[in-house]
Amino acid sequence: MSADRDRRRLKNIVGGSAGNLVEWFDWYVYSAFALYFAPAFFPQGDQTAQLLQTAAIFAIGFVVRPIGAWLMGIYADRNGRKAGLSLSVSLMCVGSLMIAVAPSYATAGLLSPAVLLAARIIQGLSLGGEYGSSATYLSEVAGRERRGFWSSFQYVTIIGGQLTALALLVALQSLLGEAAMQAWGWRIGFAVGAVLAIVVFFIRRRLDETLSFENVVKQPTRRRSGIGTLFRDHPREALLVMALTAGGTAAFYAYTIYLQKFLANTSGFDRATASRIMTVGLMVMLLLQPIAGRLSDRFGRKPLMIFFGVSATLFTYPLFTALETTDSAVAAFALVVASLVIVTGYTSINAVVKAELFPADVRALGVALPYALANALFGGTAEYVALSLKELGHERWFYIYISGLCALSLIAYVRMRETKAASMIEED
Repeated sequence: MSADRDRRRLKNIVGGSAGNLVEWFDWYVYSAFALYFAPAFFPQGDQTAQLLQTAAIFAIGFVVRPIGAWLMGIYADRNGRKAGLSLSVSLMCVGSLMIAVAPSYATAGLLSPAVLLAARIIQGLSLGGEYGSSATYLSEVAGRERRGFWSSFQYVTIIGGQLTALALLVALQSLLGEAAMQAWGWRIGFAVGAVLAIVVFFIRRRLDETLSFENVVKQPTRRRSGIGTLFRDHPREALLVMALTAGGTAAFYAYTIYLQKFLANTSGFDRATASRIMTVGLMVMLLLQPIAGRLSDRFGRKPLMIFFGVSATLFTYPLFTALETTDSAVAAFALVVASLVIVTGYTSINAVVKAELFPADVRALGVALPYALANALFGGTAEYVALSLKELGHERWFYIYISGLCALSLIAYVRMRETKAASMIEED
């Protein structure tokens, strides 16, 4: 019986993780390919101005994520984690397909960026629900003794999605060359994402529902998940999720999404070299996630969060200033890896920490909505803030901004309870 349960648990974790990877691949294709498609939608201005406009739409996708988190978090709490996961990947497929076939500005004028904006809004709604549903699903389906390890696969797949997007970019750069990539090659990434999302939809329909949700359904006096329930009954936990997320998400997007453009736009590396540095660096980060997650199972969640908070506060500024002037790909890679090691203290366990704060009947919404609010404020805007400050001639203010957010989150890490010892996930 135990062996059969373990096999089913592994199947559900692999299936849930695979779907999460495709969701984030679809999301990150936008950032990975932005250097090529920005002129198609925004032909006026220099490269920084074009990237700034694509970053603005990237940020708008984050603005709608709280709406997706609210609607789909409630949906997952009321209809099941599996139903929430299936709905989110369907919306992501629609958004990717719209960008893949969107007309260029030269063909359709203002309709072109309007289609891009609409597609990213749909994808933002999708991802707003995806985070809460997948974090809740992986945390609930994992066993108590290895919950940190298995839930770390959420960021394995988040990073895996970004890594796969970058790997596809590198492959297409080698096969097609710069001219073809600029003209039409960037569309391939979005088309691949749409096809993979269809495959994932059918995978998710075959997953088992979690025991936590099944037990909630059996309760005769079950609470209905909603914003009122969340902020009336769990205000401290909801605010704590926002505080935990602020510095972590800002650092994650600064160290991963923005850093690729920083290497090309500030350090002076060509676009292909910048993509390769980030691809290999993210491979290292991906491998670190389950190691850090397992450490949290043994020593607790707080030590890893505090490691991130202290390191990011102290070292963000010197890491970015060192990258400004390096002309060595090897040195740049070492600095990139150092930053990714730091942020692993947050990424590897943030999902399980948030899931362990809430009871099952409001867990998907509790994880998703406060996270999405903080992500919209500090994560999705990170690249836009960085590029805006660069255009104003004060790029280093961005390093101070990230350091300050991490310092504020560090206060929350120090003051929070150890969720491993006081987890609200009651089922094994």
